[in-house]
Order: sequence, then structure tokens, then C-alpha cells
Amino acid sequence: MELYTDIYYIQRIQSGDTASFACLLDRYSRPVHSLIYRIVANQEDAEELVQDVFLKAFRNLSGFKGNSSFATWIYRIAYNTAISATRKKKREFLTIEDGQLDQVTEDDLTGLYGFNGEEDLLGELEAALDLLSPEERGLILLFYMDNKSVEEIAGITQLSSANVKTKLHRIRKKLYLLMIKIKGE
Repeated sequence: MELYTDIYYIQRIQSGDTASFACLLDRYSRPVHSLIYRIVANQEDAEELVQDVFLKAFRNLSGFKGNSSFATWIYRIAYNTAISATRKKKREFLTIEDGQLDQVTEDDLTGLYGFNGEEDLLGELEAALDLLSPEERGLILLFYMDNKSVEEIAGITQLSSANVKTKLHRIRKKLYLLMIKIKGE
């Protein structure tokens, strides 16, 4: 049971009780770490980036206007920090032509994603996720692993809801093609 809301702690911090930030840190450090780790795929980098995220959040708390929930605001900082860090590393990611994506049908996707936890398929999915760009991996994981709604993802990524839906649809198709390729190797 939550004793106090995020807004309560934010108001206390803004009034000078900086120790109240520890409550927000306790509440959000695990989900923020989880998001960042899934994007950067490196434990040490994720731990360092989590510290960066909370430092940025603390320094910019005066900029939090309450237009979104604090959770969305901190997730936005985490997402952007993780994406920026991966861009600096300049890892190469597999690209798939739009024509190939257009050939994948909804039936193809349903057939592939409608599995019952088969370990081989889960391994192929993890391998395919590693081949996605950080932005793609972040979007798909926010939706499927963190159970964020399209609207919440739009708030986090600052994309339109329609754009999030389109990107998720294309990423699912890309995952399908990647998994087919992995299965054939």
C-alpha cells in the first residue's frame, strides 16, 4: 500500500526536503533499471545510466509540471538516456527493407507469436530482439514487457499514438522476419 503519492514527494522535495527524493528512488529504481537494461543490454552500463537518470530527474524536478504522471516523466528520461547511450556506442543493427515487411501478413504474425512458451522459440525471440535497434527494442519491450499502453508509450517517447501503433506493427513484422532468418541459420 502506498503511503504517499508521487506528487506529495515532489512537493516536499521542491520545498527543500531533498531527502524525500529517496522515496521516489525506491519506488522507481527497479522499473527504470529494467527498461534501461533491456535497451542497452549491458548490466554495468545500465547501472551507470540509472544513476544518470535519477541525477537528471533530481536536477530537473522543477521542470516537472504534472502534465503527465511522474512515472511517465521518469520513464521518458530513462528511455532517452538509454537511446542516447546506445547511439554513442554505434552498434550495427540489422535493417530490413520495407518491401519485405509489407509481405508479412497478420496471419504470419499470429502463427509465430501464438506460442506456448517453447524454449527454442523464446531463444529465437531473444536473439531477434538483440538485432533490433535500441529504439525498436525499447518500444516493443515497453508494450509487451512493461504492459504500457500506446498512450503511455507516446508520452514516454514523445511520439504520437498513431506513430507508436505504426512502429509497433512494423517492429512485430521485423521480428517475424528476423526469427525466420534465425530459424534458417
